[in-house]
Amino acid sequence: RVIMLSSIGVQRRDQMPFPVLNACGVLSAKATGEAAIQQGAQESGFSYTIIRPGQLFGGPYDNNYYLGTLFQLDKDAATQDVQVGRGDELIGDTLRSTLAEVTAQICETDSARNIDFAVVNSKGEPPSIEAIQARLDSL
Repeated sequence: RVIMLSSIGVQRRDQMPFPVLNACGVLSAKATGEAAIQQGAQESGFSYTIIRPGQLFGGPYDNNYYLGTLFQLDKDAATQDVQVGRGDELIGDTLRSTLAEVTAQICETDSARNIDFAVVNSKGEPPSIEAIQARLDSL
């Protein structure tokens, strides 16, 4: 099984604000990587999961030179609920801890095989591990 961490906007590179974010071709390169994984999975018979987080926020702050994290300018503590959606339809930012938990749940279970999906945080309390698993199972 291959798990790829990609980005929101990969399938919407021509819609604002993603052309700005793709100025150096990062989203295009990720789209090429996603396509290669999907083709390889089909030809070779392995499974894959492509996770598309929004802009990452939250610690740790080591080796990160983005100004928002350099100065630890994070969203408030109320932005911890988790949304997942197939494809590349969601908009929002993603806590690093949320991305880590979602990735760990995918590694530990049989959920979200052979799909691509987005994950973002929204206002609300952090869901339980069981709630995250149920959301992944519903994809």
